[in-house]
Amino acid sequence: MSGKLSWSHYAELLTVSDDLARSFYEKQSIKENWSFREMKRQIDSALFQRLALSKDKKGVLALAGKGHTISTSTDAIKDPYVFEFLNIPKDSIIKEHDLEKKLIDNLQKFLLELGKGFSFVARQFKITVDNEHNFIDLVFYHRILRCFVLIDLKIKKVKHKDIGQMNFYLNYFKEEENTDGDNDPIGIIIAADKHDFLVKYATGGLSNKIFVSKYQLYLPDQKVLEKKVKEIIDSE
Repeated sequence: MSGKLSWSHYAELLTVSDDLARSFYEKQSIKENWSFREMKRQIDSALFQRLALSKDKKGVLALAGKGHTISTSTDAIKDPYVFEFLNIPKDSIIKEHDLEKKLIDNLQKFLLELGKGFSFVARQFKITVDNEHNFIDLVFYHRILRCFVLIDLKIKKVKHKDIGQMNFYLNYFKEEENTDGDNDPIGIIIAADKHDFLVKYATGGLSNKIFVSKYQLYLPDQKVLEKKVKEIIDSE
């Protein structure tokens, strides 16, 4: 037992029935210095299963044994992102501006959901080109990857023009905002829905790193995610 975790941590870990998931939450709590409440939130949001779904069997086992290590831009991405902490009713209609404001109002919890390494830089970052103003919803800096992370929020299904817009933002940042030591920026479009083939075709051939993830306003069904992770392990 680690001296970095409290009795409350371990009492909560004992409620996690899956051995791999329990090991992950213990390792990650120590690595990221999660409080009891932060760890419980990550367990409730099925963080282990959400990360595991993008990996093969070897990756799932490594995730459980070592925790989540960020070495590439792909490692910093989640799909979906869970914003249950905003307490927005499922059937309510929300505007992009309001969603952005609520995320900033709950910045500490939003940073916890984004993951280790994210530092807030700006909201509605203005870009002016050819006397035309454009605004990036949220800008972060990732201290591990050493790059800017641009986030665009979409309350509907993502379209190919949204990906083109993000590509424009990234090219601007590479030229105008990056300084010595900065790696190329990455872009994340967080949308209510996406079509995987549209994303594949719209991002194919682009030199910039653009990711499209969905968000949901409620906690995921852990039983369904656990079943999918088990299928990944059993299939190999």
